[in-house]
Amino acid sequence: QVWLVESGGGLVQAGDSLRLSCAASGRTFSTLTMGWFRQAPGKEREFVAAISRGGGSTNYADSVKGRFTISRDNGKNTVYLQMNSLKPEDTAVYYCAAALSLGYSSTTNRRFDYDAWGQGTQVTVSS
Repeated sequence: QVWLVESGGGLVQAGDSLRLSCAASGRTFSTLTMGWFRQAPGKEREFVAAISRGGGSTNYADSVKGRFTISRDNGKNTVYLQMNSLKPEDTAVYYCAAALSLGYSSTTNRRFDYDAWGQGTQVTVSS
């Protein structure tokens, strides 16, 4: 079983930056493909970014490409989401997720490929 705990959310103004962190435990971190998703009120949970087990491959939603960066530190069992140039439409609860069965260089943007989820952290961007 994998446990994921997100942190770093908050209230910021448009144009500001935030860095989210997600600490994992319960399984060797380098065996996990990691992803970030978000869910705004009244909307479906949507893919934001993913990173492969070794960190060499990344994948982003078009809406965040060029503004957000996903990274991981396998020595610290942590994945990060650096969010720059935040917009009001980025307001959502952000969830960290782990996939247990993907290949070393693979990423996925499909919710159902992920086996474990964190509790979420709120990000609010005011205009």
